Formats: sequence, structure tokens, C-alpha cells
Amino acid sequence: MNETTLPLPDTTVSSDAFMASLTPKQIVEELDKYIVGQTNAKRAVGIALRNRWRRQQLPDSLRDEVGPKNILMIGPTGVGKTEIARRLAKLSKSPFIKVEASKYTEVGYVGRDVESMIRDLVELSKNMVKEEMEASIRVQAREMAKERILDLLLPPPPGMQGKADTHLDANGKLHYQQTREKFSQMLKEGKLDERDVEIQIQEKMPSIIDLGAGAGNGMEDMGNNIKDMLGSIMPQKTKNKKLKVPDAFKVLCKEEAEKLLDQDIIMQETLKRVEQNGIIFIDEVDKIIGRQSGGTSGPDVSREGVQRDLLPIVEGSSVNTKHGIVKTDHILFIAAGAFHSAKPSDLIPEFQGRFPIRVELDSLTKKDFVRILTEPDNALVKQYTALLKTEQVDISFKEDAIEQIAEMSALVNQRMENIGARRLHTIMEKFLEDISFNAPDLEDRNITIDANYIKDKLKDIIQDEDLSRYIL
Repeated sequence: MNETTLPLPDTTVSSDAFMASLTPKQIVEELDKYIVGQTNAKRAVGIALRNRWRRQQLPDSLRDEVGPKNILMIGPTGVGKTEIARRLAKLSKSPFIKVEASKYTEVGYVGRDVESMIRDLVELSKNMVKEEMEASIRVQAREMAKERILDLLLPPPPGMQGKADTHLDANGKLHYQQTREKFSQMLKEGKLDERDVEIQIQEKMPSIIDLGAGAGNGMEDMGNNIKDMLGSIMPQKTKNKKLKVPDAFKVLCKEEAEKLLDQDIIMQETLKRVEQNGIIFIDEVDKIIGRQSGGTSGPDVSREGVQRDLLPIVEGSSVNTKHGIVKTDHILFIAAGAFHSAKPSDLIPEFQGRFPIRVELDSLTKKDFVRILTEPDNALVKQYTALLKTEQVDISFKEDAIEQIAEMSALVNQRMENIGARRLHTIMEKFLEDISFNAPDLEDRNITIDANYIKDKLKDIIQDEDLSRYIL
């Protein structure tokens, strides 16, 4: 069993330290590595993130009075709204969740209640904190798990169990210790990976209540709470199970890490991080606007009701979760929508007022597509090249090929629904389909993609507008 048997996360620097080191200009520069254009939106989120750090430097009497500068992003799909928010959260190591406003319904109707976004954010933050803390004790947990594996492979003689080692003579102790060291070396080298060991594992409690994912008004959360409550009062059942040494090692590492972690500290840090650093991205906010401003019947009432239900959370309220009460006063909310058939001014005035920063994102052009394909650290061309490299296939894209992909993407977007940069994925998947399928069996391992290759693969689809609606 070598060191790669159980991958473990790297130690993570605190988000406070990260924010202190990043100026708005540096934040924009970091976002530029992954997102082309949209400078105004990047500047807005850079300022919003920096303001969080600035608020932490204020005296206590003023700190709580300074609220987050929530942002409303306006622009068509596929231009980078979600990606900007996601990358910002990753950069600042903040708990982040994306929700669709249209998935929520007014209180009293069937559907998810708006407070569930906070509960989901808490769960996500808990996992982040737990991973960070596990990273800090991973060496100790691995060592303890290794000792348990050795005990299973080479049980100590009766005289060496616990502290009662007086019944075993010095030669017996020395022989056992030497044998154990040999086993430890064999374990490290992976020579015992095919051995079976028997360990005790906890049985999962059967699902007593299943309220279903479609249950509304927090019923699914109530179901989880009931399960947690029953789990705490009912004894945990264990069963013996035979596993290969590497698999048993993973299980034991997890068990030892759980023993070393302080759950109270985890939850304190979890709630603090949600309240001070949490980011919630509310997409499709334009879809909770009535068809006509001031609509008074049918779906329009429900849409406006969702806005009114979202309002207290965005303004700042206390939400009860199974891990404690969360105050939403300083969570950063980023709302976004295409606003094709509605205007931001059609939102109810109170909701508008909670998003003081408005940024409009530009539609993407052919020139933008060329940059998206080549410039970012995660550019599509780099991704596909790396994927096929795993099959020892080297593909290279000529400059005219990049231009052709961009031109076709812009053309299809113009003819049909404009889905922005997402069109690049569909175009590339289509013309690389044969190479991807046959990659393991290709004789020619060096392939050059030029404009003619792309035209040949896509000419029938591009010319047939009806066909391209379904394929591209």
C-alpha cells in the first residue's frame, strides 16, 4: 500500500488571509485567467469582495452596520455570469451555491421554500471546513489507521496487549517488534494489498421516513432532521466485513479522522464562514417577474410572491438550520437574468433596492470566441488536447481552425437561440466525435485540425438549418 492509496486534500489557507492579499485589480487579473471580457462585471465583484475585507477592519460598532453590496448581473445566457461568481468564490475560498429563482414557489404552494438555499449553503460550508480540518490531521490519522491495519494483520501476543506486557519475555517482545516492522515496510511498499482483513463498520440506518425531493416548504429538511434525531437516540449497529488492505485503510483513515476532529469547532467555523463569507448566486431572477408589471392574477401573483419571500433573506434575517441559526445580513447575493422580456425595473421596488450594483454583460462576438478557445487557463482547445493526450493522440489546431470554430459558433447562435460560449462545446464535440470515439485504436497518433477538416465534418449540418437546430 503506497502513499497514493488514499488521496488527501491539501491544507487550505483561510479565506480571510486570501482576501487580505487580493486587491480589486488583482481579483480582476485572476478572473481574466478564466473568463474573457466582461470587465465591468469583474470590477463589480472585485469591489464587492474587497469590501468584505474592508468591513472586517472596521471597529465593532460600525462593522455590523455595513451591509454587502449585492450585485444584479444582466445579460444573455452563456456570457459568463455564473462563471464569474463561481470563480470569485473559489478564489476567495468562500462557501458558494447557485440556485434558480424559478425553482422556488411562494409559501403555501408546493415547491421548495427559499430558506432551503441557506440550509444547502450551510451543508456545503460544513463539508469545506471538514475537509480543511481533515487535511491538518491527515498525517496523524494515517499513522493511527496504519497501526490498526498492522494489528489486524499481525495481532499482538496476549502478553503485549494494552499495558499488561509483563508476561512476555524480552526476546518475545523483540521478535514481535521486528516482525511488525517488516510488515510495516511491506505495507508501505504495497506488498500486502491483496491481503484480506476483517474490520467492523457501522451500518447505515434504514430510511424510516422518505419525504421525497419534491416535498415542499422545508418538508425534506424536516425529514433529514428526524433521521438525525433518531440516529442520535438509537444505538449504532456494526457489522464485520472483509476488505482488501487498501480499502480497509481508507475506511480506518476516515474513522480515525472523525475521532480527531472536534465537531463543535467544525460547526462554529461553518456558521461563521456562511455568515461572513457566503456567496449565493440567484439565477433566472427575471423569470420571477410577472408578464406585466403589477400583474394581479394567476402565475404573476406567485412570481411576485417568490420575490417577497426572497426579500427577507436578502435584506437580512435569521434562518433556522439543523446546525444552528444563520444570520443572512452579510451574505453576498449575486442575482442574474437575461431580461429578454422584462426589465430590472419590473422587479418589486424593495427587491430592486437590495441590489445596488447593476452590471450589464456584453453578448459574445466571433472575436470573443477566438479568445475563449485559446486564451484562458482552461481554454477548450487546451482541454480537448489534454483529454486526447491520455490516449497518446496528439491533436493540434491551426489558426484557421480556431477562426472557423468561432465563425460557425457565432453563425449558429445568430440563426437560433443565442447560448453564448456554450455553443463552442457543441460545435467541438460534433467535429471531434470520430476522433474521440476511435482514439484508442488510431494508427495515426498525430492529427492536425484545420478549417477544411471542420467544414467537411459540419457542412451538412450548417447548411441544413432545421437539422442544426437539433444537433448544434
